Amino acid sequence: MTSPPESVQIVDLAPFINGSNKAGVAEQMLDSFKSIGFVYLVNHGLRQDKIKEMFTWSNTLFDQPDEVKQLAPHPESGAHHRGYSSPGREKVIRFDSVSESNPPGQLVRDIKESFEVGREDMPGMPNIWFPEGVLPGFKEACLDFYWRCFEIEKLILRVLAVGFGLPEDYFFQYHSKADNQLRLLHYPSIPSSMLADERASRIPSHTDFCSITLLLQDDIGGLEVEHPKKPGIFVPVPPIPESIVVNAGDFLMRWSNDMIKSTVHQVRLPQAFKDSGVDGKFCAADLDTIVDSIPGTWSSTRPKLYSPISAKEYISERLAANY
Repeated sequence: MTSPPESVQIVDLAPFINGSNKAGVAEQMLDSFKSIGFVYLVNHGLRQDKIKEMFTWSNTLFDQPDEVKQLAPHPESGAHHRGYSSPGREKVIRFDSVSESNPPGQLVRDIKESFEVGREDMPGMPNIWFPEGVLPGFKEACLDFYWRCFEIEKLILRVLAVGFGLPEDYFFQYHSKADNQLRLLHYPSIPSSMLADERASRIPSHTDFCSITLLLQDDIGGLEVEHPKKPGIFVPVPPIPESIVVNAGDFLMRWSNDMIKSTVHQVRLPQAFKDSGVDGKFCAADLDTIVDSIPGTWSSTRPKLYSPISAKEYISERLAANY
């Protein structure tokens, strides 16, 4: 087993699930989120056969010709984050990198393709599926995996609540509607010169803007996180068999009054490599939720750093900037 970066802990969820050591597991997870914003989870309950099945569907999707993939196109509006996006369609923006001399439209484009799925009944953001008869079974597999990941999200939120000394359902009450996004990703092969002179990237350095992200890597990996004590230095987060990588997003960092870190990360792959893929689940608070700093994260000597904000307002602003 490849060792993770020093500060990214491997947390075994079994003692939390069986009740033998909930406090210990919660403390370990929260400590990793506070120090580097990332954690490996093992014994998490997401079945390996379902993970492999989703990767198989992802490979099948991205192996289709462009004319087939474009039958379920991502809308022009970034706020409607569903369907298929071709390579270069999306740009990942790190807000602190945008300026008059470096506006969003001029940032380096990502050379990846993706497919986004949400819950079927989400108001204002319906899923975009292929016509009947194209990739039969794909829709059902995506939705099944979406809800399986939601169960893992609920478990992680329970662990976090215990870590903060709060009732186990504290965070779930703000995430009960599953206003989330399942993203299938594929990094196609490109000329090495485009990566070398930085005309293109896989996923450039950025932070996620949701509450938490569940990341499932293939055996190639490529994920790197910024060293907590050495800004600008990135360390690999290599794949560990049967684990899920979970990271805290900007929304959770804001919610925790900056006690939890939303760490800058990127995807970098060797200039000569086979095509790579990854599945991610971005878990957001219910859009109608207005959140304030978590109890216990502020005091008279450590005041609140942020005003209350709704998840819808925050996420819509960030999504619109990415397209």
